[in-house]
Amino acid sequence: MAAPVLVSPIPAALKPPLHTISLFVNNKPGVLVRTALVFSRRGFNIESLVVSAGAEGRFSRMTIVCSGNSDDLDQIIKQLAKLVDVVHAIDHTGDESYETEIALVKLFAPLDSRTQILQVAEHFKAKVVDYGSDSLILQVHGPSEKLDAFIDLLRPFKLAELVRSGKLLMARGMRVT
Repeated sequence: MAAPVLVSPIPAALKPPLHTISLFVNNKPGVLVRTALVFSRRGFNIESLVVSAGAEGRFSRMTIVCSGNSDDLDQIIKQLAKLVDVVHAIDHTGDESYETEIALVKLFAPLDSRTQILQVAEHFKAKVVDYGSDSLILQVHGPSEKLDAFIDLLRPFKLAELVRSGKLLMARGMRVT
């Protein structure tokens, strides 16, 4: 079996900045498509998207992490706010907000490497959710930066699969999300 190819991450200076936007929208068909088109027209890439219906089912909350030119972000927020089914759109980039994300990481884990893997998992307070004869599935949650660091430390152990939820966000205090 060939050795895994390690790809160097793109330096942070070359990556476009990430922006976090929350939308409160009517829970109707087509809202997601119209929202995504606003980002697409401005050349923004949606890095993660989390949508969940409210308790009563009439409204939904969208949390969108996107990358693109900061100068165009205000225009995107204005265009989103003009959409018929958008109740409000807020840019949370740099705000005091509580943010979290969940990841499931499946690793090839022969017995001789499990101790090291479990030490990394313990340090990041990850939970083993599945033990296989030659694999492990770990669940970890926290800020995106924590998940990035966790995954980077596990890469030498040969990742089999990786699933991330996308960022969940709520404004601190009584500010609206």
